[in-house]
Amino acid sequence: MFSSLMGFTAVAVLLTVSPGPDFAVVLRTSLGSGRRAALCSALGIAAGCVVWGLAGAVGLTAMLSASRTAYDALRVAGALYLMWLGFQALRSARRRTPGGDRPEGSGPQGAGPESGITDAGRQSPLRAFRTGLLTNVLNPKVGVVYMSLLPQFIPHGAPVVATTLLLVAVHVLLGLLWLGGIALAVHRARALFQRPRVRRRLDQATGGVLLALGAAVGVETAR
Repeated sequence: MFSSLMGFTAVAVLLTVSPGPDFAVVLRTSLGSGRRAALCSALGIAAGCVVWGLAGAVGLTAMLSASRTAYDALRVAGALYLMWLGFQALRSARRRTPGGDRPEGSGPQGAGPESGITDAGRQSPLRAFRTGLLTNVLNPKVGVVYMSLLPQFIPHGAPVVATTLLLVAVHVLLGLLWLGGIALAVHRARALFQRPRVRRRLDQATGGVLLALGAAVGVETAR
């Protein structure tokens, strides 16, 4: 069991640090909404991993991968959601001016506290958690990776459900450490990132990445 756990940890580290939607979402949340919201989005992503881990433990992801229609439908939903997040980031970048960030609530375009946004692109912790959760839950590749990868690290004779959940817990912990570290690093460098031109460029970059990821998933699904 120990050797299997160490082997999975090494693979999980590579999966965790690979750039993808999770990284882009936490980075954008940290830039636009601060450390607390970014940590909540990381918790939401971790909760999404737990959902897929539980689904894999009871065999739901096997059913999903066996049903092409269900798999494609979930991928399309995920692609649309990523593109929507990208659109929001680009819209936030467009609203920023070289003179500084103008709170959205100060004009007719503003959004009140009930919308979860307090100023330009700012999310409440609850909304940030939900964004992270949906980013992961609407990504069926997480479930398929779990279903295809985890069995390789379950020793013969070990309890399948308990061992699966243990491996998922390792992946979740690594994800929280990595994404939480990103949130804290951005927070420490907030003086640089709060410069209007830097914020605008980063919003444009993360928005473009999210749009590209969503479009890539959509094109792949359409083939």
